[in-house]
This record gives sequence, C-alpha cells and structure tokens, in this order.
Amino acid sequence: MSKFAWIIVLGLLLLGWRSCRSDEPAGNDGAWVMDAPSQSPPRSEQSWQEGDFVLRPLADFSLQARVLSREDYRVDTESELAPTDLALGWQAMSDSAVLDKLKISQSGRWYHYRWGREGPPIPAKQIVRSSANMHLIPANDAVAEALAVVGEDQLIALRGQLVEVERPRDGWRWRSSTSREDSGAGSCEVIWVESLSILR
Repeated sequence: MSKFAWIIVLGLLLLGWRSCRSDEPAGNDGAWVMDAPSQSPPRSEQSWQEGDFVLRPLADFSLQARVLSREDYRVDTESELAPTDLALGWQAMSDSAVLDKLKISQSGRWYHYRWGREGPPIPAKQIVRSSANMHLIPANDAVAEALAVVGEDQLIALRGQLVEVERPRDGWRWRSSTSREDSGAGSCEVIWVESLSILR
C-alpha cells in the first residue's frame, strides 16, 4: 500500500474514533459517584463495649464517595474513638465542576464550605444532601491502616454502622445523624467502619 493510501486510512480511523467519542463532555469528568449512601435497619440491635465506651447500632450504612477534605484530631474525647473526620461528597458534590467553585475546610469536628461572589454552584440544599462530615471509628487494625493513607480527591468505599456512643461513667454521649437532609449541630455521621478501601 502506498504512503498516500496509508494516510487516507489513518485519517478515516481518526475520524471514526472522534465520532464515537463525540457524546462525551469536554473538559469535565462529571460526578464520580452517582448513588447516595445506602442505609438500612441494623442487622443487630446488640450494643458492644469499646474501651470506656458503649456503642449502640442505629443503622447499617455503606457508601462510595469522593474525599473533599480530611482532618485528624488528638485531644478531644471523640478522638479516643474517631481520630479522623472525612468530609465526603457524592452525586453533585463529587463533580469537579462544582467543587472547583467551593472552598472546603474542616475544624472543630465541623465541615465548612464557602462560595464566591457568584453564589453557590448548585442550590445549598443540594450541597447538604450530597455531602457530609463523617466521624470514623475504625473497627479493626486493617481499617485504621487504610484510613491512615486516605487523602483529599480520592474515591473511597466504606461499609459499617451508624452508631450512638455513651460513656457510662459520666453520661457523655455522641449520636450519629441518620439523615442526609440535615445540617448544623448533630448532622454528622458517626460510623463504626468495618471495611474501607480506596478505589481511585
């Protein structure tokens, strides 16, 4: 085959490849996670002891989510169980086009987001529904080791239980939210994490 013929064949192949790809959005990978977290009644209502604390299951819980931010804690009571909080996003809050227009941070066991003068990139209620600050209690050493290397902009999967925690000697309590619609004090999830993996 002549050199000219090869050029024609190569050109046709490139045109064909471009036509097959023409339905993809340019410059935006879209949402990383399409599904909201999954929640169901607890498989057992049996409480258990973890050091000075008693944990009671509220719901079985699992998700895939994009890590928006990470914060580690060492000096509060909660850190005896949950030394790490992850701010996590799914659906619209896993989309770079949305996240690029928000400033996200964590402090004092809270997750904060701010937008510029142009206003929020999506309705504020949608931000609440598709992101959350989650207090993570590793159920075993393998989960603790996996959590230790989780960083911002990774895609993770986790499975475990939403819990209520009590310290009987002084009545201290910490209760997980069981809704993705709430915000403010008490809206974070407290999760007994039984498995954790980095997907991306």
